[in-house]
Amino acid sequence: MLEKRVKTLENTACARSICKAVAYLKGMVFIMELTYIINGKIVLPDAVVSGKALAFCEESGKIAGLYDSVPADAKIIDADGGYVAPGLVDIHIHGYLGEDVCDANPEGLKNIAYGIAKNGVTSFLPTTMTVAKDDIIAALNAARSVKEESKSWDGAEILGVHAEGPFINPSKKGAQAEENILVPDADFVLENADIITSITIAPEMDKDHACIKKLAAESNILVSMGHTDAKFDEAMSAIKDGATHATHLFNAMSALAHRNPGVVGAALASEDASVEFIADTFHINPGLYSIVAKLKGRKTVLITDCVRAGGMPDGEYELGGQPIFLHGIECRLADGTIAGSVLRLNDAVKNVLAHTDLAVNEVFNMASLNPAAAIHVSDRKGSLEAGKDADIIITDENIQIIRTVKGGKTIYVA
Repeated sequence: MLEKRVKTLENTACARSICKAVAYLKGMVFIMELTYIINGKIVLPDAVVSGKALAFCEESGKIAGLYDSVPADAKIIDADGGYVAPGLVDIHIHGYLGEDVCDANPEGLKNIAYGIAKNGVTSFLPTTMTVAKDDIIAALNAARSVKEESKSWDGAEILGVHAEGPFINPSKKGAQAEENILVPDADFVLENADIITSITIAPEMDKDHACIKKLAAESNILVSMGHTDAKFDEAMSAIKDGATHATHLFNAMSALAHRNPGVVGAALASEDASVEFIADTFHINPGLYSIVAKLKGRKTVLITDCVRAGGMPDGEYELGGQPIFLHGIECRLADGTIAGSVLRLNDAVKNVLAHTDLAVNEVFNMASLNPAAAIHVSDRKGSLEAGKDADIIITDENIQIIRTVKGGKTIYVA
């Protein structure tokens, strides 16, 4: 009877657009205040909507829905004509503000999380690279130690870890140290499946794709092809076996050529594969943004691949034990090898909008809903649907962040 009564109250609340939400717990009814975001262009998965208010509950940390009107006594946030969009989800980021995930420092992870919240990121996968195995384990433990805490701190939430390597091809190692490359080992990954959410593997280094197959069969981990020189046929086979994502498309992988389409061709051709790319206008030509997005649709993901030099002035920094040099938007090793980026995820959205004719909602999806879907959290993250986590950003026309809300709590205001 109580559940039926509460449901009736909820429906009445929605119908009358009153500023209360009703919840129940162990036989008791609670009235929870709603906060309304008004005067914004609300970015939904399939459209951008104006003339409505987006409501969320600070107490429950959930989105309540869209409303046509707002009560006179309601708590409001004025978007002042800006975009009201889902919090951004970065599934590939190594560091920021002088911190690196492989430092294995919980306070460093917190600094990264707080820093990227100012860029509209409400959840992320701190990303390791091909360092010594003990260092990877230490980094996993550091992320593990603060993952639960990250749900309530005033920074982006840690959803897990992306392990970029160490199971990669030396010929496509990029800025990763060859001496730390290992043979693919599914058991090591599965032992850490509580924290590893995504892993990058070169499929040609995985005999008979044994590691890929075992991870696909025994976990929900996103297996991604990257730092790989696989031929087209092997890449297509790896996708079939469970490697259903491509790490920083075009970079550190066999290229698209008309007689050997490579990993790039396989990732673009397969309906089962999602792809991520770095839209900093440097890693790949902006002319490719639209081509990739129109081929891959909802399986297109924007990432930063940001390193510790992100948010810092030009100069010398460190990545995986090697010196890197930042000049403008370019990070390189001493020999000129590209070494990650200093991209902010909101700027990736801005860059794609500036260089394509894609709809605003499609581009925001690429940095929110699409990555959330790739790592299997789109049931609670990535879009502004009722019942999902109230992870919300407000931006200006240039996609600069005005406000970041995580779980119903404002964690940044410009």
